[in-house]
Formats: sequence, C-alpha cells, structure tokens
Amino acid sequence: MKLNERSVAHYATCDSPADHAGFLRKRVERHHHHAHHHHATSYQRRWFVLKGNLLFYFEERESREPVGLVVLEGCTVELCEAAEEFAFAIRFDDAGARAYVLVADGQAAMEAWVKALSRASFDYMRLVVRELEKQLEEASKSLAACHKSPRRSSSSGRKRHLSNPSLLPLQEKPTVLENGYSTWGSGGGVPGGGACPDRDGGHTKPPPLPPRRRSAASSTAGSPVPGLSPAMPESPVSPETACFSKLHSWYGQEIAVLRREWQERQKRGHP
Repeated sequence: MKLNERSVAHYATCDSPADHAGFLRKRVERHHHHAHHHHATSYQRRWFVLKGNLLFYFEERESREPVGLVVLEGCTVELCEAAEEFAFAIRFDDAGARAYVLVADGQAAMEAWVKALSRASFDYMRLVVRELEKQLEEASKSLAACHKSPRRSSSSGRKRHLSNPSLLPLQEKPTVLENGYSTWGSGGGVPGGGACPDRDGGHTKPPPLPPRRRSAASSTAGSPVPGLSPAMPESPVSPETACFSKLHSWYGQEIAVLRREWQERQKRGHP
C-alpha cells in the first residue's frame, strides 16, 4: 500500500478529532548477530493518536510529525503475555507480518485502547452496518404488520355495525332533543319525554335529587314546605318529569317564589 507521506502527516496533526489518544510503551526488539542470536527487548514511550483506521505514534505529545503509522486492517487486537503488565498486541493475518506489542499505564487504559482499536477497522464497521440494516428491515416489517392488523379489524367491525344497526355503539345513536335539551328517554323511550323501559323492565330514572330537594320530597308526607306554592307538584320523580326541560321548569318554580319574596322585602325596605 502506497501512502502520501505529506498527506498522512497533515492528517495526523490537523484539527480533526481523534477517536482515542494517549501514551503507550511500544516494544522494540533488536537482533544481535552472534553465535546465540540474542534478542534485546526494550520499550519506547510514545504518544499514540487513533484517527479512523490509522494509528499514529509520535516521539512526544507536541511533535509535529509522526514517527510511525499502523493501518488497522486485516488485524486483531488481543491481550498478550509479556514481562510488562497491561500489555496487548496488534497482530496481522498475513504470515510473517510484524506484530505490535504495546503496554498501557493501567488496567483501565489498556481496556480502553483494546476496545477503541478493535472497532477501528472498516471490516468492523461493515459488520455493524450490516447488523443495523438487518434490524431496520425487521423493525420495518413489524411496523407494517402492526399498521395492517388494526385497519382490517376496524373495517370489518364497521361493516358488521352497518349490516346490523343494533350493534352500533350507544354514542353513535341519534340523540332525541326536546326544546333544545336531550331527553332522558332518548334511547328508544316514549316520544315527548315520557318514561322508557330499562334493562330490568322498569322505567329510566332522572338524576338524584340534591339535599334540599330530598328534604322537600320527604316533607310531602307531612306539612307542606314553607314558601312553595300549593300548586307545585310534590316531587319531580314522576313519569311527567322524566324530561330534562320539565325538571328544569319544576326546579325553577322555587327560584321564582324566592325571587318574588325578595322583591317584596325590597319594596318594604327589609333586606
């Protein structure tokens, strides 16, 4: 692989963000040519910068040009046994390729470097993209199935309602109005606001009486309630008052009586 040294050096030191950076010690082996072929091993402290799939290393952190470059393709990053603690190696698949043995300053730094270097290659990115595409395809199919299922059930249910009006929901039935008010017996009762049979075969009941009305209704068995007209019906709970408009008129009679009494007191000068 041919690389333009000037372009690579510029990319190493430009302002583009680095994926990982820090000091590592790089193992260097020197071969001494004598009878026993002795190998001298030493470690050099270098500043490493990872950008994409390119691992640069510098003599110092402030150096303007890198002294070396490792292209992280076709390789594996793994822990290795070495005299130094926290060591890991970059090994290439090609036979006879050089392996890079690096030593971190601690356990956390070693784990961070191994993780970053393992994810730097385009081969790894290809696997990630392929997996994400597979998940997206499965999610799209699942979403399409969810959209189709409710529509079929709702349309079939609507057709059943149209074929059989008795299956229509209660709120879809037309509301019968009398004098601008909804009648209590609008669910199929007697026209004109009369009583209508309920599920038990009885009659629909108007809303419960407020506390004052309960006392008024309970006093009908004894003496009449003061201030009420004798012509007023004893209780609104009757077939004639099942309509809201009639109930409204019945409750308004007491208000009318109280208003007349108040007006009379105002005329006499009593509050």
